[in-house]
Amino acid sequence: MLGTRRSLRVVTAALVFVASQAVIVHAEAAPSPGPTPKARCGPGSLPETGRQGRVSSKDINSGRAARGFTCNTELVGRFGPDSGGYRVHRYVDRAGHECAYYDSTLLFPSDVLAQLEDLPGVFVLDMSDPRRPVKTDNLVTPAMLSPHESMSINTKRGLLAAVVGNPITAPGTLDIYDVSQDCRHPVLRSSTPVNILGHEGNFSPDGMTYYATSTGGMIFTAIDVSNPALPVPLWVKTDVVYHGLSVSDDGKRVYVADIGDPGLTILDTSQIQERVVNPQVPVISHLTWPEVSIPQTTIPVTIRGHRYLIEIDEFAGNPIPSAEPSARVGAARIIDIANDKRPRVVSNIRLEVHMPINRVSQRNDPGADSSLQGYAGHYCAVPRRREPGIVACTFILSGLRIFDIRDPLRPREIAYFNAPHHDGLTNAALSGPAFAPARREVWYSDGSFGFYAVRLTNGVWPQR
Repeated sequence: MLGTRRSLRVVTAALVFVASQAVIVHAEAAPSPGPTPKARCGPGSLPETGRQGRVSSKDINSGRAARGFTCNTELVGRFGPDSGGYRVHRYVDRAGHECAYYDSTLLFPSDVLAQLEDLPGVFVLDMSDPRRPVKTDNLVTPAMLSPHESMSINTKRGLLAAVVGNPITAPGTLDIYDVSQDCRHPVLRSSTPVNILGHEGNFSPDGMTYYATSTGGMIFTAIDVSNPALPVPLWVKTDVVYHGLSVSDDGKRVYVADIGDPGLTILDTSQIQERVVNPQVPVISHLTWPEVSIPQTTIPVTIRGHRYLIEIDEFAGNPIPSAEPSARVGAARIIDIANDKRPRVVSNIRLEVHMPINRVSQRNDPGADSSLQGYAGHYCAVPRRREPGIVACTFILSGLRIFDIRDPLRPREIAYFNAPHHDGLTNAALSGPAFAPARREVWYSDGSFGFYAVRLTNGVWPQR
């Protein structure tokens, strides 16, 4: 989460030149930063007592927070111990076994002592009965012990991968597992130091390339994983502070959450996809927005035949506590990328707790006065790229929030699940969620309280 913050000026069509390529930078007039219309809670809900996303000191002291806060959701099942990291994935193997994978540590090795009884690493859960998740394996190779934000799955090839990472960077060993035969017991294919440094990463949709970023290490690596037993570096870029990323369906574009020049950077990766020797990867465009904090990750989606990108920022973009009105507190937005030379923000996904006018009164809420967590956002995910219907985002103290994005210009909240507080801990919902759409389930992990399988109720999961 390190980066050199450059001055931000909102202009309508500024141009810079990078490697003789015209690159459009910065943003046109941005839409209103929210708040997104709040969910209407139906029968069976235990709704929030005040403003959208808030867990107040009064809620904690009265015991109300110990019951949790739900809106059009119900708990299906959960798994402890009380730990959880940054990514959750779901996979159904060739034999029909249904599995979940989640990294169990927010920070290695400080979390390990609390996990000695159950072992650390990436937890493998048998989800054949989602009411009773059963751990069937621990992945404890170097990258799986400390994947930070890099654990990724390619369902097409049945591969699970991660690089060694931490909040700044770490030696980038890449671990690749085959989960296609029996997802309950992944098979290690390789564990190799091919990506120099690590922090975050992701597969291309065809599963042939894994991209690894190192943020503070200022290195970005493309790795050929066509042979999972022998990954090979294809291309390395230095002097960039890239965070999370996603890859277009055809593999020819990479959408980077850029920390060095905060915002979205779109790269032309056609030559990497085509395996050109010494590939050239020009920058197509760069976009920022007035509320930018620390860009976290991106998700390409297609809605009604039009291409968009969901981007979420994390934390606050400077040392100012996120409870201060002047802080740029991370949240999400939808970006039109139909013309990838001129991307533009078309809507924001933010809660009432993110509004500057509300922050002074929230300053004493447990955990709120932090630049590194608080009520800020962290990850989003969708059940599918084409016509996703919904996006699920984790907003740390505000828990798991679900939004209807069928109209990308007017997203609206439809549900939330904020886990019950216990043992004096506050919520730490930081993970990218996973989905079991046929059962209307969303799975995520909380850094304080472990893994949750949550079902959407009251018919709020939209039909296509």
